[in-house]
Amino acid sequence: MQELHPIHLHIERKLSEEIGLQVKILHIYEVSGGCINRGQKLETTAGNFFTKTNSEARFPGMFEAERKGLELLKSTGTINLPDCLMSGVWNQQSFLLLEFIEAGKRKQDYWEKCGRQLANLHKHSQDKFGLDHNNYIGSLQQTNTYSKSWTEFFLEERLMKIGQDLISPYYDLLRKRIEEIVPHEKPALLHGDLWNGNLLTGPEGEAYFIDPSVYYGHREMDLAMTELFGGFPSEFYASYNEAFPQNPGFKIRRDLYNLYPLLVHVKLFGVGYAQQVKSILHSLE
Repeated sequence: MQELHPIHLHIERKLSEEIGLQVKILHIYEVSGGCINRGQKLETTAGNFFTKTNSEARFPGMFEAERKGLELLKSTGTINLPDCLMSGVWNQQSFLLLEFIEAGKRKQDYWEKCGRQLANLHKHSQDKFGLDHNNYIGSLQQTNTYSKSWTEFFLEERLMKIGQDLISPYYDLLRKRIEEIVPHEKPALLHGDLWNGNLLTGPEGEAYFIDPSVYYGHREMDLAMTELFGGFPSEFYASYNEAFPQNPGFKIRRDLYNLYPLLVHVKLFGVGYAQQVKSILHSLE
């Protein structure tokens, strides 16, 4: 057995308490792919688990918010997600303990099922845009103050909160454009950070959704982001629209929605993405 870091000894104790059995961590393997948290596979006497750790001082409440989001998505019974066992803080380190999803080979109907699952998730609604708690998108805090208006929520809680300098000169024009072209729909439960890298292939060849930034918003936000970085084939969209048809004109609205993830990328990865934001804003004139 490996010599364990104190945080792993703490997780070992908490996991033993959670499942009511004495659990021992046998091996720890680093898992690549994340740029914010440290990801590790824990091989234990009770099976395999995945843990994420980071600094609670730098990212306060990140994993507690992610746990709540995963549990909310899980409660709908619509999409495949890793089970979340616990989140916590120990000695200024935050951790999140999840089911480890063993990688499989994609089934032929992978994308069709994925699109249908997302459509069924989006059918879960409430009467306000937002969420009862704030969370994160990437390493950035994401506020979710409730609003009855999608226009207000999108402008204030998404665009202005993260990109005021770029957005302010176009604020009135954006408001007018959103009101003109965005169809009125009930708030839909969103994954919130739906790019190709946040899908895994499970052991039976099915899609698993990971790393959500959950809130109730316009469902076209998720769909727009799938097109921003690509990787989702036509079968995905056909299946989605069969289960929950979109309103006509989505392609015209898509760039407006993608202002938000692009502003996130400006904050996280630098001004290289600012030109894309400016291009969309200039197109409004």
